[in-house]
Amino acid sequence: MNHPALTSGRAAVVVGAASGIGLAAAKRFAGLGMKVCLADQNAEALEAAVKAVAAVSKAPADVFGVPTDVADAHAVNCLRDAAYERFGEVAVLMNNAGIGGGGGAWEHPDRWRRLLEVNLWGVINGLQAFASLMIDQGAPCAIVNTGSKQGITNPPGDVAYNTSKAAVKALTEGLAHQLRNLEGGQVSAHLLIPGYTFTGMTARSAEKPAGAWAAEQVVDFMVEAMGKGEFYILCPDNDVSREMDERRIAWAADDLILNRPALSRWHPDYKAAFETFMASGRGAG
Repeated sequence: MNHPALTSGRAAVVVGAASGIGLAAAKRFAGLGMKVCLADQNAEALEAAVKAVAAVSKAPADVFGVPTDVADAHAVNCLRDAAYERFGEVAVLMNNAGIGGGGGAWEHPDRWRRLLEVNLWGVINGLQAFASLMIDQGAPCAIVNTGSKQGITNPPGDVAYNTSKAAVKALTEGLAHQLRNLEGGQVSAHLLIPGYTFTGMTARSAEKPAGAWAAEQVVDFMVEAMGKGEFYILCPDNDVSREMDERRIAWAADDLILNRPALSRWHPDYKAAFETFMASGRGAG
């Protein structure tokens, strides 16, 4: 059973829709008979994406695109206005736009700023623009924010990206709490946490690596999880199982509980202990 917002004739707005998970989601929604508004900063890629989604839509005239820089609150407000003018309502908002390549903790301030403007403020701008109107519709709706496992376990490398996705997790958790405490509220919140996915952001070659999921697999998993009412949509991939993810997350949480060094999973003094923990079949250590 699908989430009640994913119903033929209702409308979805997908941000970051010109490629990858966003494009796969837009196609899936269109295939369900939904009206779809695609948004992306890349106008040329967005035009191609609209054609691709219209080709699988049961109502191609109900698919259109709005070039949008999610870092610009005014642009997101214009996106909202265009969607409501065209459709009269929005049942699904998918805040999926994201970029990487921020850098380390004290490096590249300009890249940090742009990454946070897109990955975090893009989601905030989407919520500020759409959430109240969706609540006021008085019908089942859903807001999906795309997070990352990197915002939970914080692997060394792109500290800026990890920071942005950790903030999206906290934001979406707070959103879910607010929504479920609204009297008569019918809007649900969901945090999509993809595994290793073959997209434009992650691809290192034209061929999908064996360990990666296709974007369509992520969307299939997302739709099924939304139908079950799940908030944390924690996706596996072809290399990492749900059990492995759970154990990595448990180890990361135990850094705080056991007062280990930060990111002890990658600390040489804890390498053997982490490997033993992963192989032991036990829960949090």
